Amino acid sequence: MTYSEQHPEDQPSADRAHDHGGASSAEPHPALPAITRHADVAIIGGSAAGLAAALQLSRQRRSVIVVDSGEPRNAPAAAMHSYLGHEGRAPADFLRIARAEVRSYGAEVLTGRAVDVARQGEGFRVELTGGPVLRARRVVAATGLTDELPKIPGLAEHWGTSVIHCPFCHGYESRDRRIVALVSTPAGLHALPLLRQLTEQFTVVIHEGLPTEDPQLATLRSAGVPVISTPVQRILEDDSGRLRALQLADGTEVPADTVLVSTRLNARVAPFAGLGLTASEHPSGVASYVEADPLTGATAVPGLYAAGTLAEPTLQVLPTAAAGARVGAMVSFDLAQEDLAAAARPVAHAADWDGRYSGELQWSGNPNGSLVAEVEGLVPGTALDIGAGEGGDALWLAERGWRVTASDISALALDRVRTEAQRRSVPVETLQADANATNPFAGTRYDMVTAAYASIPRTPDARGVTNFLDAVAPGGRLLIINHDVSDIREALSHAGSESTRAFDHEAFVRTDDFLEALSASPEWEIEVDERRERPAGAASAHHVHDVVLRARRVG
Repeated sequence: MTYSEQHPEDQPSADRAHDHGGASSAEPHPALPAITRHADVAIIGGSAAGLAAALQLSRQRRSVIVVDSGEPRNAPAAAMHSYLGHEGRAPADFLRIARAEVRSYGAEVLTGRAVDVARQGEGFRVELTGGPVLRARRVVAATGLTDELPKIPGLAEHWGTSVIHCPFCHGYESRDRRIVALVSTPAGLHALPLLRQLTEQFTVVIHEGLPTEDPQLATLRSAGVPVISTPVQRILEDDSGRLRALQLADGTEVPADTVLVSTRLNARVAPFAGLGLTASEHPSGVASYVEADPLTGATAVPGLYAAGTLAEPTLQVLPTAAAGARVGAMVSFDLAQEDLAAAARPVAHAADWDGRYSGELQWSGNPNGSLVAEVEGLVPGTALDIGAGEGGDALWLAERGWRVTASDISALALDRVRTEAQRRSVPVETLQADANATNPFAGTRYDMVTAAYASIPRTPDARGVTNFLDAVAPGGRLLIINHDVSDIREALSHAGSESTRAFDHEAFVRTDDFLEALSASPEWEIEVDERRERPAGAASAHHVHDVVLRARRVG
């Protein structure tokens, strides 16, 4: 029985094949333990700070998994401002671009929540909603803040549109209109001179928390700004649902198009409570935050870093991203120093799959049905099976006369290939290699290069795709078998909010990447490119279609 038959939506593996083909689906599958992933760094929080940290780290060839709850603080806003190069861009559009950039370096972005972060050995154990677990050498907390608004009826309904909190973020869009500053703390006076520059129709309403004789209020009055010291009862709307006024406790209405309000900012620290991480009161008096080294982001918990507004609550999006990039760089230095002291140079992603192969057998040992169908009729020659895993495909090919080299990033997986090859008395060479390395297959070319469901982390230069193609001899064939990503997306669209998918298929090379490279070269002839139902006997809950690509090198 294969693992993939139980949790096909969590299918991708780094440089090793999945063996769907021969497992019987006649019997129910016993429950399997939750997946445990391994990474150099787990980043909790996938907005500007977390993604910027991920980009820095992945460019240093570190394995990175980002966990994102999908609740960015600026989600209610139609656009973000004062971010050079992204001025006026919708927050969702910004996140789409940022995630794509991070994934282009093989970093994964998982949608879910970190339930608990705990110390495990010299690293950390991160429990996610739905059961998956991450083990990481370092953790970056980039969970950010939540805004607590004054409890005034109608205020929250206009938050992020007509109710704003920052003149720099959204003040310009309200220029020359009726702006009312709703002040409920002394800190709420800080931004008021900026609003006076934006409009002549500016009014200050003291809701609570300030004495009427405050000298700053006197300065505003002397400059001609109306100052009203009466609590606000509710926010009023017009017939179309737009904010039109503040109704005060005495019944007076103060017309408004925009309301600037100071929120209480609360640090999101719940996932880290088990580590003893707590939030402190920020010197500004308007926020709680995590105390961290201002340069490195290191917290009082060794190996745990804080990035972005969690540590610096007054930042806009641009400096939040810059802070995340800075912390990502500092974590890179930390890991590099540790590896240097240990005279180690770990290969990114290898530990993840060694972890998977350190326990019970993962797969059925049967070959993939689509591979069996595509190889039928071919004259046996030399074959390279990239992402061989426990060797179901490689061993099957060897038993049929192919001279096979099984390649995988995991040394433990290849140990299993050798053990099974010896048991079956079939010759199989093994090669531990990272498909994204330079010349991973030592310049050797093969009559057939195959990879079934092998997930090669992306690189901007598509090095993995190039290495695949370079390993095929003239006249030889490339055979790529993958899940149809539309099945994956369909499964994700029906997944519950409390479920975290353990792999991010968008961070791995897809069949389309191979098609693009093959179509651009006159050396290749595409023989098969089709979506088909999974072969009979391949049990699967969601991945019901394969995408099969077979090409011949004619040049």
